Amino acid sequence: MSSPPKSVPDEGNYETTAPWPTEVRLFKEEARLEIEFSDGVTHALPAEYLRVESPSAEVQGHGPNQKKIVSGRRHVKIEAIEPVGHYAIRIVFDDRHDSGIYSWSYLRELGDNHAEKWAAYQAALLYRGLSRDS
Repeated sequence: MSSPPKSVPDEGNYETTAPWPTEVRLFKEEARLEIEFSDGVTHALPAEYLRVESPSAEVQGHGPNQKKIVSGRRHVKIEAIEPVGHYAIRIVFDDRHDSGIYSWSYLRELGDNHAEKWAAYQAALLYRGLSRDS
C-alpha cells in the first residue's frame, strides 16, 4: 500500500498541491486581470481592487494593523504584468505603483475573498470620509 502524496513547499513557499495558475490574461481596456487556476476556478480581478489590496509595504505597512486605505483609484489601469520567478507577478499600474509582488496564493486569496475584502474596503473609505474618485 502506498502512502498519499505529500505537499512540499517550493521556492515561493507555495504548496505544490495548491491550485496553480494555468492562464493569466490582462484586459487593459476593461482594467481587469483574469486568472484561471488548475482546479478550474477562474477569477476576474478589477485593477482598482488589485491596486488597493497591493501586497506592497506602501499599502500593507511593515507590520500588523498598519494597512493603509488607498483612495481615489476608481479609474486606475494596469499597464503591464511581469513574471517574478515561478511564484508571482508584479503588476505595473498607470498611477506608477509597481512595488507589489502578487504571489499566486495571494491572487487566489484575493479572488476567493473578493466580496468580503471589497465590502471592507468600501466601509473603510466611508468611515474615513474618503472616496474611490480622486
